[in-house]
Amino acid sequence: AQMRAIPAVKGEIFHNPDTSRWFALRVKSNCERTVAAVARNKGFEEFLPLYHSCNRWSDRIKSAEVPLFPGYIFCRIDPRFRLPILTIPGALHFIGIGKVPVPIDDSEIVAIQNAVRSGLPIVPWEYLDAGQLARVDHGPLAGLEAILIRSGKQHRIVVSVSILKRSVALNIDRDLVTPLGPDRRPLSLPVPWAKIPISTELPV
Repeated sequence: AQMRAIPAVKGEIFHNPDTSRWFALRVKSNCERTVAAVARNKGFEEFLPLYHSCNRWSDRIKSAEVPLFPGYIFCRIDPRFRLPILTIPGALHFIGIGKVPVPIDDSEIVAIQNAVRSGLPIVPWEYLDAGQLARVDHGPLAGLEAILIRSGKQHRIVVSVSILKRSVALNIDRDLVTPLGPDRRPLSLPVPWAKIPISTELPV
């Protein structure tokens, strides 16, 4: 059968809660905001998490709001109708296996969204896919389960996007969290802390 292009039409026409999933879209450097805005204007649900980065100059410190995942935005779409997104200037491709986009687990996106909205200090972090699991019991992140680490005198919780092999970390008061065992039940024994160097930069 002859293939034909799908016209770039409003995303809501293609939005079906039963078939729409979150996907990571690779974009050109410094095009995250532009691509996200155009996708939103086309009617697609997009998510571009940002954080405040401080750059030290010789005479001052400058703070700027930059992407937590440079080079990526997240879109909730039916993958059959992804062409209107890919035709946006600056959009490259969806992350997947070969040419097949692989969806992101909803719980990972919700965790990142809640982390960004919490108002707590947040930074990119080296990817962690294993460690001491803990549940946040109080505060704006109550209910979140994430990896708990101790870095120096600070405690942080780390949430990840598995398909990107990237994580973000938030400072948190140790009294707000409960370490969990493999069965997700609260631990009563001392936690074997993983000491990971403080880092605010992602590997290239």
